[in-house]
Amino acid sequence: KEQERALSADPYQLLGVKREASQEEIQKAYRKLAKKLHPDLNPGNKKAEETFKEVSAAYDLLSDADKRARFDRGEIDASGAERPRQRYYRDFAEGDGAHVYTSDAGFADMDGMDDILSGIFGERGRRAGALRRRGGDVHYRLEVDFLGAINGASRRVTLPDESVLDVTIPAGTGDRQILRLRGKGRPGLNGGPPGDALVEIAVRPHAYFKREGDNIHLDLPVSLTETVLGAKIKVPTPTGPVTMTVPKDSNTGTVLRLRGKGAPRSTGGRGDEYVTLKVVLPEKHDPELTSFVSGWSNKAYNPRRAMEA
Repeated sequence: KEQERALSADPYQLLGVKREASQEEIQKAYRKLAKKLHPDLNPGNKKAEETFKEVSAAYDLLSDADKRARFDRGEIDASGAERPRQRYYRDFAEGDGAHVYTSDAGFADMDGMDDILSGIFGERGRRAGALRRRGGDVHYRLEVDFLGAINGASRRVTLPDESVLDVTIPAGTGDRQILRLRGKGRPGLNGGPPGDALVEIAVRPHAYFKREGDNIHLDLPVSLTETVLGAKIKVPTPTGPVTMTVPKDSNTGTVLRLRGKGAPRSTGGRGDEYVTLKVVLPEKHDPELTSFVSGWSNKAYNPRRAMEA
């Protein structure tokens, strides 16, 4: 009974196209059905899974110009088997056109529709009568500290099957950047190539540094003496401390630039580090400082003059 149902099935009806449809129309119809019926989008739905197999087998036949021509001439049936001429005429005279189609073509275990369709259309070779299909991509999320992302690092990921994957993080890698490790995904179907491992990098925030594009920003505490008199001070950067000159009479909010001390650029070179000065008074009360400020002669100074205007 199953064989009779398979023989009566019409691949054109399964795909919803006319017999004179172009290859482009057939492919478009199949893509639409694949997006709707693929088992990854219908977990646990056996009917959708069987229908997906049927339309996949129908597309397998109609996308092959030679098989399609032989089917149209009645030389083979919908399953691709040689067909006696008398059976061909009886089937088309008595067939009810039910949307039933059988094939041993399987489907790849994909993670997303891009992978599904690339596996279906990208690998059309056959092996043992079935489609060669690219394996599905696998997705991982890997947390990396701020300096590791800026300067480059190596991390090890443990896979669900307890195998390990060594991931090299290039210098300058940004938060949420995707690293593609080719051939490290799921194995292909019927000899098809394996998929890729897609590793999303999650950069942990740093206590002092902030990144904007290829530039690094740092709020740097400085003393009143250093800003009034000027000074040479040590400033942290992602690659280690450097000496920076604070000009005399600098103020809170003054921004100084350290060229080439930012993140590495993909085109070469590095961004800059921007240092914003923050004047910090002593933590404990200093009577001498209080006495000095109290006797300061420039009492007319008003830092809010511009705002009041």
